[in-house]
Amino acid sequence: MPQVDEETPLLREQQCKPQRTPLPWFQFSLVLFLQLAEPLTSQVIYPFLPQLIRDIGITGGDETKVGHYVGLLQSLFFLTQAMTVLHWSRISDRVGRKPVILVGLFGLSMSMYCFGLSTTFWGLVLSRSLNGALNGNIGVIKSIMAEMTDATNISQAYAYMPIAWSTGGVLGPMIGGALANPAKQFPHLFGDNEFLKMYPYFLPCAVPATFSAIAWLVTFMFLKETVQAPTLSLPRLFRSKKQSLSAVSDINDVTTEIPDNEKPVAFRQLLNRRVLIAAGNYATLSLVDITFRAIQPLFFSTPIELGGLGLEPSSIGNILSIFFFAKIHDYWGSKKTFIVGIASTLPIFVCFPILTYLVKSNGIVTPLAWVIVGVQIIFSLAISFSYGAIFIYISAASPNRASLGATNGLSQMSVSVCRAIGPAASNSLFSLSLRHQYLGGFLVYYVLLGVAGLSLVTATMLPRKV
Repeated sequence: MPQVDEETPLLREQQCKPQRTPLPWFQFSLVLFLQLAEPLTSQVIYPFLPQLIRDIGITGGDETKVGHYVGLLQSLFFLTQAMTVLHWSRISDRVGRKPVILVGLFGLSMSMYCFGLSTTFWGLVLSRSLNGALNGNIGVIKSIMAEMTDATNISQAYAYMPIAWSTGGVLGPMIGGALANPAKQFPHLFGDNEFLKMYPYFLPCAVPATFSAIAWLVTFMFLKETVQAPTLSLPRLFRSKKQSLSAVSDINDVTTEIPDNEKPVAFRQLLNRRVLIAAGNYATLSLVDITFRAIQPLFFSTPIELGGLGLEPSSIGNILSIFFFAKIHDYWGSKKTFIVGIASTLPIFVCFPILTYLVKSNGIVTPLAWVIVGVQIIFSLAISFSYGAIFIYISAASPNRASLGATNGLSQMSVSVCRAIGPAASNSLFSLSLRHQYLGGFLVYYVLLGVAGLSLVTATMLPRKV
C-alpha cells in the first residue's frame, strides 16, 4: 500500500485543456467575406448554363450533347486555375498575401463581366478561362487563416470556412436562377430593356462581378498583411532596372537575416509524405464533390422523357440554394470527420437513378421525388465537414509557416486538376449514358459510386492524429 498523508490529494489532478486563443474577429470576418467571391463566381452560372448552351446553338438542337459543353465550361475555370494557383500561392509567400488577393479579385470581376457579355461559345471559353487563371485566392486565403490562428483555435476557424463557401454556393445558384433572362422572367421591369434582351445572362454575372469589385476595395482598405517579413514588395517589380538590381541585393540581405526554419522551403521539400497524403485526400474529396455539384443541375434540367426533372433555371437555382463543424470535429477527430463527409456521397449518387425511375414511371415530378431531392440535399451538407477537417491536415503538413502559401498552392493545384476533370468527365458520361443507354442509362452513377469508394480507401491513409 502506498503511503498516504493528509496532504496527498484523493483525486488525480486533471490536465487542464489549453485555453482557446480568441480569433481576431474583424480581420477573420474580412477573410470570410473575401472568400465568398470564388463560390459566387464559379457557381452562379450553374442554373442557367444548360439553357445558355442551348441558346447559342452549338449543340444543333441535340439535347444529348448539352452535357458535353456544360461540363467543358464548368471544368475550364478549374483547369486554368490548376495551371496558375501554385504560382500565385508561392508568390504570396514572398510578396505577401494582400497583393495577390487584390490581383485575384480584379481578375474575377473583369472576367465575369466578360462572361455575361459573351454571345459565342469561344467567347464563353475565353472569359471562363481567364476567370480561373487570374484567381489564386482560395489557396492564399487558407494560408491567411492558418497565420491568424494557432493550435487552440484552428478547428474553430476552419469551422467557418465551409460555411462561407456554402453561403456562396447558396447565393450563387440563387442569383443565377433568379436573374437569368430577366426580360422574360420580369417583363414588367425589364421587358423594354434591349440590352438585357441582347445579353440575357449579363445581369446574374454582373452581381458576383460587382461583389468582387467591392471585395477588392475592402481588401485594399482594411485587410492586414499576415506574412511577417515579405522578401519582395510589388512596387519593386515596377522600378527601373538599376533600382531592381538594388532591390534584389536588399532582398538577399533580408533573406539572410531570417532563420532557415522561417524561410519558404524549396519546392521539392514540399513533396513529402504528409503533404502528399493530405493533398491527395483533398483532391479526391473535391473530385466526388464537384462531380455531384456539376451533374445535379444538368440532371434537373434534362427533359423528363430522358430521365431528368425538366426544370427551368429559376427552379434549379431555388433548389441549389437550400442549405457545428467545430464541436463535431472536437468529438470525432479530424480523420473520422473527414470519412463521414466522404461517405455521405454514396447515398447522394444512389438518389439519381431512384429519381430517374420515379419520374419516368409517372411522367411527372411526384411528391416522393421531391422527398428524394430533399434527402440528397441533406446528405450533401455533410460534405462540408470533410473540407474543414482536410484543411487542418494541410496546414499541419506544411514544413513551416513561411511555406504555408506553397503548401496550400500545391494542394489547391491538385484539387483544381480534379475539379477540371470532374465536371467534363461526369457530364460527358451523363450524355453518353443517355444517348447509348449504357446500363439502362445509369453507367455514370456506377462510375461515380466507384470514385466515391476509392476516395474512402484513400481517406484511410490519413494519420489518426494531426
